Amino acid sequence: MIQKILIANRGEIAIRVMRSCREMGIKSVAVYSDADRGSMHVRLADEAYHIGPSPSNESYLVADKIIDAAKKSGADAIHPGYGFLSENAEFSDRCKKEGIEFIGPDSFAINTMGDKITARQTMIKAGVPVVPGTTEPIVDEEKAIEYIHKIGLPVMIKASAGGGGKGMRLVKDAAEIVNSIHAARSEALNSFGNDAVYIEKYIDSPHHIEFQILADKQGNAVHLFERECSVQRRHQKVVEESPSPLMTQKVRTEMGKHAVKAAQAVNYYGAGTIEFIMDDNLNYYFLEMNTRLQVEHPVTEMVVGVDLVRQQINVANGLDLEFKQEDLFQKGHAIECRIYAEDADNNFMPSPGVIKHFREPLGLGIRHDGYVYSGYNIPLFYDPMISKLIVWAKSRDEAIKRMKGALYNYKITGIKTSIKFLERIMETKDFVDGKYNTHFIQENEKFLLSPKPSRPQDEDMAMVATFINYLDKLEKNSIQTATNGHASPWREFGRKRSIIRL
Repeated sequence: MIQKILIANRGEIAIRVMRSCREMGIKSVAVYSDADRGSMHVRLADEAYHIGPSPSNESYLVADKIIDAAKKSGADAIHPGYGFLSENAEFSDRCKKEGIEFIGPDSFAINTMGDKITARQTMIKAGVPVVPGTTEPIVDEEKAIEYIHKIGLPVMIKASAGGGGKGMRLVKDAAEIVNSIHAARSEALNSFGNDAVYIEKYIDSPHHIEFQILADKQGNAVHLFERECSVQRRHQKVVEESPSPLMTQKVRTEMGKHAVKAAQAVNYYGAGTIEFIMDDNLNYYFLEMNTRLQVEHPVTEMVVGVDLVRQQINVANGLDLEFKQEDLFQKGHAIECRIYAEDADNNFMPSPGVIKHFREPLGLGIRHDGYVYSGYNIPLFYDPMISKLIVWAKSRDEAIKRMKGALYNYKITGIKTSIKFLERIMETKDFVDGKYNTHFIQENEKFLLSPKPSRPQDEDMAMVATFINYLDKLEKNSIQTATNGHASPWREFGRKRSIIRL
């Protein structure tokens, strides 16, 4: 059985994995770059290892450094979190070669589902519905134009190795086809080192629905129902909820069966997500599979009551799933908001810097997965998401109200955040009515981005932050005077911990 897990990630997901490790009596090992020396995940781990400079391609993405840290710490497993090396088939194989358990699927599943064209071919063979489109990479532009005219505009041109909206172009006009193919291939090559693209029929009024999958190494697989992820900006999810307000029980059952079939088609084990695109008439099609834990996994945990990280570790230990499909059901409603260090009033520009004051919301049905604190310096080098705020309530209406209250009580000063933008989403009629698709933000942009009058509490918090800053300066001056310019030992008391450097 696994005794010690190295978490090959940073920030909130590293802390999330540590929480399950601690509950299971498993030791945790953190890794950190120069920029993350003061990160909370380093403080909370049982051990921490320095793995290099701040850029991720010199630290978190360097497999040799991760493996070396695992060996030196004596970790017998590696949890990749999401992003970085989580969907890297070579890293999965490397862990196996080094005798370290990779908490995730094998390289076959990662490779098969990671390449969008191969995934489409595999789903067609498995009988899972896919969006009409090509099943081979585009190599002949004339044939591509001919095919597009055959299925009709609009279409999406997508990178086969892509994700996150990169290497993707929507084509509505025949005159745009060739330029869009060139642009998609160029961006795909720069982003993924692979310029293969394919054509897919564009679904009008698309809804992004995903099903959480769990499977063990003995071939047992279940789904843990759906998440609605249609609130997106530039193809990046902003708000997720479960159950989906669009779903019917009949369609949910059908989609769940197809999701399980998709996972079994590649002998998948561990936690994964089958993503579908759905139209207003509830016709749905396979979109892609994420062969890792999703950012939005807490939404499922809140409504199904299953710790997904614990289940990942159990599967890695070779255990059977603890439940069958008939044992699982959804209870209540959960919503997750991703909190970004971004300036919504300035085209969502990243807002790195020092957090002067931090207060997370508390209360019944509120969960906060984050890693920042007062005095923390948010670095430039990584994704600007700083936390996830999740609420649960008996009904969707109650969950929306609870989220509004939680966002109102979530206070961060010193940097710009997306909190007020998220508050506006909770107040938008289309969202409240549950009648929205992936065009939600652009269709409601005027309301979402319009200036919002300051509230008395905002002004109070600004005054409090100013006063705290003033007290900090007084304290520093008094300490400097009392210690003749030397740092007071009391300021360091309780802050020291054992950090091991490679």
